[in-house]
Amino acid sequence: MPPRGDIRTFKNEDLVLKVRADVDPSVWSEDKYEAFLDELCGHREYQKDAIRITLRYLLGGKYGSLRDLARENFAAKEELQQRYGTFAAMERHLQLPDQLSCSIDLATATGKSYVLYGIAMILLAEGTMDRVLVLCPSNTIDAGLMEKFRDLAGRADLRDALPEDSKLRTPTVINASETIVDGAICVENYHAILEHVKSSIRDSLKGNGARTAVLNDETHHVANASGTEARKWKSFLLDPEYGFRMVVGLSGTCYVGDDYFADVVARFSLREAIEQTWTKSVEYVAEMPSTNSDDEKWQIIYNRHKAWKRKLKARGIKPLTIVITKDIASCRAVTEQLQEFLEEWENISPDHAEAKVLPVTSHKDHQINVAKLKLVDQPSSKVEWIVSVAMLTEGWDVKNVFQIVPHEEKAFNSKLLIAQVLGRGLRKPLDWEGEQPLVTVFNHDAWSGRIKHLVNEVLEIERRLTSSVVPSSPYHFELHQLVYDRETDTREFTKTGERNFLEKGFIGLPSQVEAEDVSVEFERVTGERQSFKSKIEHKTHTVEEVAEEIYRRLGSIDDETADAENPKDRTNYRRKFPLKQLVKVVADSLKRAGIKSGRVTEANKQKFFQSLGPLQRHKAKRVTYRLTPKDLQTKSTKDRHSDSCSASDMRHGVKTVFYTPACEASLHEEQVEFFREINDDDGDFSGARSRIENPAHFKTPLNLVIATRNPERRFVRELCKSENASKIDAWLNNADSGFYPIEYATAHFERLNERLVKEGIPDRYRFTMLTPKNFSVFFTKLQDGTPGDFTSELDVVIKALSAP
Repeated sequence: MPPRGDIRTFKNEDLVLKVRADVDPSVWSEDKYEAFLDELCGHREYQKDAIRITLRYLLGGKYGSLRDLARENFAAKEELQQRYGTFAAMERHLQLPDQLSCSIDLATATGKSYVLYGIAMILLAEGTMDRVLVLCPSNTIDAGLMEKFRDLAGRADLRDALPEDSKLRTPTVINASETIVDGAICVENYHAILEHVKSSIRDSLKGNGARTAVLNDETHHVANASGTEARKWKSFLLDPEYGFRMVVGLSGTCYVGDDYFADVVARFSLREAIEQTWTKSVEYVAEMPSTNSDDEKWQIIYNRHKAWKRKLKARGIKPLTIVITKDIASCRAVTEQLQEFLEEWENISPDHAEAKVLPVTSHKDHQINVAKLKLVDQPSSKVEWIVSVAMLTEGWDVKNVFQIVPHEEKAFNSKLLIAQVLGRGLRKPLDWEGEQPLVTVFNHDAWSGRIKHLVNEVLEIERRLTSSVVPSSPYHFELHQLVYDRETDTREFTKTGERNFLEKGFIGLPSQVEAEDVSVEFERVTGERQSFKSKIEHKTHTVEEVAEEIYRRLGSIDDETADAENPKDRTNYRRKFPLKQLVKVVADSLKRAGIKSGRVTEANKQKFFQSLGPLQRHKAKRVTYRLTPKDLQTKSTKDRHSDSCSASDMRHGVKTVFYTPACEASLHEEQVEFFREINDDDGDFSGARSRIENPAHFKTPLNLVIATRNPERRFVRELCKSENASKIDAWLNNADSGFYPIEYATAHFERLNERLVKEGIPDRYRFTMLTPKNFSVFFTKLQDGTPGDFTSELDVVIKALSAP
């Protein structure tokens, strides 16, 4: 594994196992099936490639097991060596190492069923296998594959395109309710393999595994098995009673959590599918206006849905929005919330709202809705919103999805889930012509920083540059750091009696608007940003409604204290603040805030209720912290961990890169091409980089420096000027976190210097807070040789605040 702190990520394509092409034609000749592949796959070359590579691996005679293929690739590929460290470590990630097994990674909506059928049909036609078992994780997928396979098996053009010497031309497509005979392709839900389930699989295949190929659709379910029944899928594949030899899995989400499968032999990524326009493109929320309630967020989502309806009306398409929840209980709650919202905003009946929202889970109450999924794309369907559990979304052949809403972060917090969520909306509508369609992923913007790198890695569209230390640099130096013991002192004390409340006769309120125009920033997979204009109508209340609610809450406090033994602990706020007086308090508060409508927004209503908070706290805590310096540590700049920036960061002016001509030699191979684009004086990134031609002016041990926005980039630029660089021995741009944290800056460095004196170490540290306004004075002092005399405006403020 790469060392801790190294943020290098591995492209999935670098982890794909290469299958040797030097196959003896007398053992396996793929050429004779080219006509069949042309008829089956048409212009989808990626499907043909996946079938060719897989069959080359299964039938070429070069490998006896997955272990053989993995060992060969580990010895030849540096990426695999860096990813796993040892072959033994890689081997632990192989699901079925002793069998001729592998996985195929095909992006959702790119036609996995054609690849499954192609492999199955050729194995039967070649006579290598007598029968094929196709296992799926759900009835939805099972039914869809069965229908597709029967259609393909009935096509005369496919039969005629097979070689003349084919052992079989027309397979029998069945499920496990029938005996699996030679020449059959059996398509079944994996539950049919369980011992307590009545099916033909166990009796038909026992002892026949060597002549039965097993194809697993959505094979990530095998790798991510949880629960007793799910784990039995993998146990079935390994059961010596059957002795399966060839096992092939297909998935568009080849992840165990965030780790890419170790047995992928063919791949067509989401990025490639999007770039080649086989699927919709993707945008997700980068910035969103703050909202005060679920109702307000639903308004923005609803307005985006309406915008898609307007845009697609001319095409005769009714767009769908899918809401992804974390579990069945959440799905029920969100369904009810959304239905109530639609009732109010569209002024429709509960029955009408219920018809528009379709909840889909594994619960028996929702099984009828699974069948309705086949109809939601039809113009006659009333469904516009689908609410589903994250892990139950495969197998939907729905093409009119134009918005996906991960309702909780849990539904969107791993590569596996992100790939699944994106996959729900990637299918293009039938007969779509013109510009590439787009699907909106309406995630919460608070997650965007945490999920952006996952989305980028799943889509593999983000190019990055890494800033790391150069071990041989002459500009390394040592830093001293204090390690503290942190002691917490918590004291609890009781508050009794009535507290002062509304002594001013009003509550200070911020200005309010009852409706506002807002903008949502969406980031597309190309790195471009797009603004979506929307409107939020804030829920409002009358003065009397707010006053009555305050009065009720005061009454509740009085009721709670009525039985207190000490009369001083009893309150009587209702007598002290009758309803009429509270109406006046609310009205006066609005007047003072310049609010003339006589209405109170939900946000300001909460301000009134927050003012009641201290009245309900009978106990309070006071927490203090005491820091005690413990150890003095020495850190080298060689230990500073890497950080990186992306193409979109640079394109949007967020990041600027500083480097010397020697930088390219320090970069990972996959970053060199991107660096050359940045280094191009006439390229798109010329405004987001600064090339320091003289390495003597770049006195940092880093191969390149990433500066964030104007203040930081301006300061780094000053450090690299000849007149300033000549006065500096070395400097380091600290990492965003982790390398050299500071505890309460001014006091920390005072303690540190005291400790250095005590230890007889001559180094001393000075801390200053700089703003761009003071840069000129600072560098003038530096050039004069008197930087120790410099004090910034912020230093003065900090000193005043810390004075006794």
